[in-house]
Amino acid sequence: MRDYFALTKPRVTWLILLSTAIGYFLAATRFGWTAATFWHCMIGTALLASGTAALNQWYERDADAKMHRTQMRPIPAGLIPAGYAFWFGMALIVAGSAELWLGANRLTALLGLFTTASYLLMYTPLKRVSPHSTTVGAVPGAMPPLIGYAAAAGLINIEAMLLFAILFLWQFPHFYAIAWMYREDYERAGIRMLPVVEPDGASTASRIFWLSLALVPLSLLPGLFGYTGPVYLVGAQIAGFGFAFFCSRVLEERSRQRARQVLLTSVIYLPVLYAFLVADRAIR
Repeated sequence: MRDYFALTKPRVTWLILLSTAIGYFLAATRFGWTAATFWHCMIGTALLASGTAALNQWYERDADAKMHRTQMRPIPAGLIPAGYAFWFGMALIVAGSAELWLGANRLTALLGLFTTASYLLMYTPLKRVSPHSTTVGAVPGAMPPLIGYAAAAGLINIEAMLLFAILFLWQFPHFYAIAWMYREDYERAGIRMLPVVEPDGASTASRIFWLSLALVPLSLLPGLFGYTGPVYLVGAQIAGFGFAFFCSRVLEERSRQRARQVLLTSVIYLPVLYAFLVADRAIR
């Protein structure tokens, strides 16, 4: 069971669920709260995310076997047969889709299925073809807030799309940092991440900084549309400029240590931003 649990990438799934819960919370404060719908949304999203992770590892099992950081995953390590992993992932996706459709609403289930399909059928195979896979992958990566919002509201509006846009842009510094840290692994596996295609890292460092800086005004747009108040606006600026500061350091030194700092800061930034969103809405 431990090996099957590892297939679901629980450390990634918790962040997906956090983003989904934020979307649900913001919608619920405007359209009404139903505890049963919330838990159906969380369970269904967890099942879909877990199934997607399992099928992704099934698809990339040969590449995972070539990379040091992934060669001990359950499939390349021989702990779970590839066929078992495939059907395990499919079962989770079917269960998650049914949970969202029956427990929340049809729109939520369709958004969840789109997320899974775009991740597995577009992003995953594109990783071996082009560094633009990061841009494609950022679309399903930014879907969780929309799923949560749709579960509570039954619709998608500007507020939901702003959440999507913030999470979409946040992913670029986050994943470029990961790609820089493990560029030798990615090259060995034939995965064409940006640091593999441009080994000097100048373009990667530049994108990490400028996109993190662009995240600051983007994160303030909910206030411009009247969805947030001063608590969030002040907190978003502090968190945003703090994140951009650590991202700026990769311009001075393109090293694994600097990339790791960006990665850790990005993982801190997102929950902090969410905390300001929740605090601001709760106060208002």
